[in-house]
Amino acid sequence: MRSISVSKDIGGTPQQIFAVLRDPVRHAELDGSGMLRGRPDGPSLLGPGDRFSMAMAQGRIAYRSVNVVVEYERDRLIAWETWGEFRGRRFVGGQRWRYELAAADEAGSTRVTHTYDWSRARLPRLVIELPGYPRRMGPAMATTLERLATAVRV
Repeated sequence: MRSISVSKDIGGTPQQIFAVLRDPVRHAELDGSGMLRGRPDGPSLLGPGDRFSMAMAQGRIAYRSVNVVVEYERDRLIAWETWGEFRGRRFVGGQRWRYELAAADEAGSTRVTHTYDWSRARLPRLVIELPGYPRRMGPAMATTLERLATAVRV
């Protein structure tokens, strides 16, 4: 299986949490991997099929990712597929970042499940697995959920 999921109960309603997740300006603030640099280009609030790009960096290599919202259920689910493009042609990517929200047992709390799915990615072994991203993503995603919890509280 080529996916990793991390869950956390976060104080706040699904509506409050979803509002943060669908705002691409907030993504760099939430990012636990340290790769997002911000400066999104696209809609200010994401919806079904929306396309946005984000400044990224891996080590000293800076680039922009191109993202398309591929799953969307207001206040319940948002997922985007990430691509590396050059002159409008996709050459790497295809991995998905998904957030699923469900009411938790604790009153006023929402269970957020964050999934990194590279099963549809181009060249997954070469571009994702050999460089060790799956091993690093679990801890980075847990940090992202911690930051999401802080962002919702503020």
